Amino acid sequence: MILNFEFKAKAKNLAEAEAKLQTLNPRFVGEDHQIDTYFKVEKGRLKLREGNIENALIFYERENIANAKTSNILLYKHSPDTALKAILSTTLGVKIVVEKLRRIYFLENVKFHFDTIEALGTFIEVEAIDKTGNIGKEKLQAQCREYAAFFNIHETDYVAHSYSDLLMLQ
Repeated sequence: MILNFEFKAKAKNLAEAEAKLQTLNPRFVGEDHQIDTYFKVEKGRLKLREGNIENALIFYERENIANAKTSNILLYKHSPDTALKAILSTTLGVKIVVEKLRRIYFLENVKFHFDTIEALGTFIEVEAIDKTGNIGKEKLQAQCREYAAFFNIHETDYVAHSYSDLLMLQ
């Protein structure tokens, strides 16, 4: 299981925030048009991500709090395959579909998303990731605090819910 400490925040000016990150010379992964299909499950969240960069089946559990938070993630990377989506849709049922444009960067173990969701607006997500268990929760938390300060994110900017939850609340 991957340990993730992350936050999502509403972005007033996404281009300005992205330009600020570029001053740190991050590795740009690319721009991904992602379609996340969330399935009906009894606990946690299960989504199939289909993109031009990232394709994965992702199960995660995370508290809905408006701040940085821990996520426990199980991730299965796969090649695009319509059969997988058909099996999951048929057996579990689709809860909601989220479509977004995401620009992805990395600085060491920290992943940055600059997201645009048509019905919701623009967001910054920062994920401090520990794939090996060698970094630890305290360092991941410190990295999130550091980048929240770097982007000048205030308490009122944090978003508690996933994009799927936000769309269902509309």
